[in-house]
Amino acid sequence: MKTIGLIGGMSWESTVVYYQEINRRITQRLGGVHSARIVVDSIDFAELVPLQERGDWAAAGELLADSARRLKAAGAGIVLIGANTMHKVAANVEAVLPLLHIADATAAQLLAGGHNKVGLFGTRYTMEQDFYTGRLAEHGIATRVPDSNGRDRIHRVIYDELCKGIFTEASRAVYRDEMARLATRGVSAIVLGCTEIGLLVSGDDCALPLFDTALIHAHAAADWALAP
Repeated sequence: MKTIGLIGGMSWESTVVYYQEINRRITQRLGGVHSARIVVDSIDFAELVPLQERGDWAAAGELLADSARRLKAAGAGIVLIGANTMHKVAANVEAVLPLLHIADATAAQLLAGGHNKVGLFGTRYTMEQDFYTGRLAEHGIATRVPDSNGRDRIHRVIYDELCKGIFTEASRAVYRDEMARLATRGVSAIVLGCTEIGLLVSGDDCALPLFDTALIHAHAAADWALAP
């Protein structure tokens, strides 16, 4: 089994999901009491958020590159950035270790399901900038995002609540409403393009299939670890 490296803490709520799902996948594949060979470098999210807010992606990229260097020194053969937004600085990380890109893993699952026009939920950075939607477009997948007000509502819930482990029925209703709006715009599925969103909503909250990027990414990592 090869060793997975995970840059976590962005937020730690979803890092827990990664650790659980990678190990569950390994156990499903191998049986018994098998678990993953995984090293986690968990950064302090409070150091990263101000860099995001002021658009200092160079400093953010170096912060994650330092994390990747620690993972490499610990023996990781591949690195996962445990957040969609921070794939904005994927090149910084990939310069240190081979990167399993979350959008590539998600695109593979979307195409396998016959989806090439999807709705996208995430932070404002993920929904509005092209580092993520452009990566999906390279796979032939078009994206639609909520309107400006919807993007504000989704972004606020992520940072003010989900990253702090707060999950409310009021915010679940907001997300249901925004997903229903996207469903009227010709999309065939919705990508939960923030690794915390799957902690708030599930398939019961939307008429369309939901693709949880945290689960997809974690399962792809486990499959890599077991590949010849």
